[in-house]
Amino acid sequence: MITKQKLARINELSKKSKSTGLTEEEKNEQKQLRQEYLKNVRDSFTNQLSTMTVIDPAGNDVTPAKVKELQERRKKH
Repeated sequence: MITKQKLARINELSKKSKSTGLTEEEKNEQKQLRQEYLKNVRDSFTNQLSTMTVIDPAGNDVTPAKVKELQERRKKH
């Protein structure tokens, strides 16, 4: 999970890059923080998908095959 401090630092670096520019060290830090943030977002989204079930108005399970496969893989682990 990304902390409030890391999120604040991402925003701080973004503002600085737009105004005065970043040093190489700050660019590397920004890149690493962004990768961590995106990994967190992707993991959260994948977790939401793994618990999703789609039901049509007739009451039939119409969950997409890819989601069902993800759910099966998660059950095995």
